[in-house]
Amino acid sequence: MPLDPAVVEMLQQMADAQGPALTEMSPPDAREMFRAMQSILSKPDVAVVEDTNAGDVPVRIYKISDQGKQPVVVFFHGGGWVIGDLETHDSICRQLAIAADCTVVSVDYRLAPEHPFPASIDDCFEATQWVADNADSLGIDVNRLAVAGDSAGGNLAACVCIKAKETGGPAICMQLLIYPVTDAQMNTDSYEANKDGYMLTRESMEWFWQHYTGGNHMDNPLASPMSAADLTGLPVACVITAEYDPLRDEGEAFGEALNAAGVATKIVRYDGMIHGFFGMTEMLEGARQAMDLASTQLSRVFNR
Repeated sequence: MPLDPAVVEMLQQMADAQGPALTEMSPPDAREMFRAMQSILSKPDVAVVEDTNAGDVPVRIYKISDQGKQPVVVFFHGGGWVIGDLETHDSICRQLAIAADCTVVSVDYRLAPEHPFPASIDDCFEATQWVADNADSLGIDVNRLAVAGDSAGGNLAACVCIKAKETGGPAICMQLLIYPVTDAQMNTDSYEANKDGYMLTRESMEWFWQHYTGGNHMDNPLASPMSAADLTGLPVACVITAEYDPLRDEGEAFGEALNAAGVATKIVRYDGMIHGFFGMTEMLEGARQAMDLASTQLSRVFNR
């Protein structure tokens, strides 16, 4: 279907601003630009917001209640492993905590190129293990621990599940993968069809991968989960994709591979949407639908 009219207007506003391309910016400048872009999103109230440390990793905890043990989502932000932080995804985490009626722990993992692969996956795994180990003091139910992330964060969520399987824990009940990066090859039809004009570009993804891995580790499952030899035994999954997104096909292919491996996986494409739409619930009907899907899938697993 055509681009959503609200998306068309947003892309036109970005074009009119005539800012430099991401690939022309230094990582620090790109981070500032991304923070400014995300600052327009609303921040709905939750009962508790607390910044602390999961071992050596900074995290932000969102709690909707301090009564009883809550299910928890450990959330990894997007931004190509190079940009993004607790602030850029503050709105999404608040919305997810409210919609899924759960605690959310957002992870401020180290960024490339200052800290290339595997620093981010190491931090995300450490934080997830810390949440499991400290479930009682955090007021959460360790048997209802899910991981989630958007874009590079979806990649990290999938990779944390693979690493948890390899190391024997922590136990993860679900993985919510929002337009995830899953394949370092960048050779899908959607990479060609959507390589320019829809905010995330092929050139940007090349920039991100180069900063993250330096062209190495491209067949390592903890960088490129589509290269995993065995996906059996991983947590149930929900994969959300956008029609006009270079990452569309690889996200859907990973979901199909999970299903083929016997991992119950729901794959939903949002037509008319672009990369980054999740969380823009005040502007986009597709975002509202995707948030509802994500919360419904999480709640179903939490309450089974």
